Amino acid sequence: MTDNEQPRILDLDRDRLAALRGRALTRAVAAAEGRTMVAEVFAERAALSPHPDGRGVHNAELVAAFGADVVVLNLIERAWDGERLRLPGLGEFTSFTELARVIGRPVGVNLEPGDVPEIRRAKPEHAKRLVDMGAALLCITANPGTGGSYEAMARVTAELRAGLDPDTALWSGKMHHAGHPERVTAARLTALVDAGADGVVMPLPGTLPGVTRELAAEAVAAVQDAGAIVMGAIGTSQEGSHADVVPQLALNAKEAGFDAHHFGDSYIPGVCDPEVMYAYSVAIRGRRHTWNRMALGGRQARS
Repeated sequence: MTDNEQPRILDLDRDRLAALRGRALTRAVAAAEGRTMVAEVFAERAALSPHPDGRGVHNAELVAAFGADVVVLNLIERAWDGERLRLPGLGEFTSFTELARVIGRPVGVNLEPGDVPEIRRAKPEHAKRLVDMGAALLCITANPGTGGSYEAMARVTAELRAGLDPDTALWSGKMHHAGHPERVTAARLTALVDAGADGVVMPLPGTLPGVTRELAAEAVAAVQDAGAIVMGAIGTSQEGSHADVVPQLALNAKEAGFDAHHFGDSYIPGVCDPEVMYAYSVAIRGRRHTWNRMALGGRQARS
């Protein structure tokens, strides 16, 4: 690869992957041609931490070990007081930069426009603090029952884009209805790009009623033509489904043209079924890239 070529996220080593953030992250995902895995986890959960003193394995480490390229923290208010991150199994951090180096993955954060705790709300002051701490991307989305609408997402995406460094990665969209049922349409998704999103989130076909392969292909093409990438989300608890469901979801997503593939946090408390994510990864990028990413996992000592 020459200096002028855009690196693909699936080719980056551990150090370069951990340092990836902002629009460079978005460009690296686009360059990988539909072979990027994103895993969302509860910030305050460590499903494999059996010790009362908090020692063990955080969910972020677990998904990294099974092939995730990017980790996104959900329910950030349970682990972040605005200054410090407290993650069971990992300890305390004053920056996402340090956390990313320890787990070997870029770390993003979910923010929301709806009825959510103040510190999780998609406001410029919260977003700027997260970016200043080294958050690799901000995902503007909505958890179940919070009432987030596409109109609200477009509004807060525009507010954040205006109030942040222009290089900030803003991925915006819904993984499910979030208590505000409205049809997924190409027009609603491209409106998020118009508002300033460089990445758009939509449910994968087969995960939300009415989201068909035909609709997904139309919407993905429209968003990409508007200049953004598209992340297909599994956010309706199918991240805890059987592995034999995976090939249909994965290959339909690849056919539709999704740039990234998201696994939600609903299975073991606060994380997907790692074996299902692994099977999906093998389906979209084969064993070679999947095993390479898995081998780059493992906790790195803090300096």
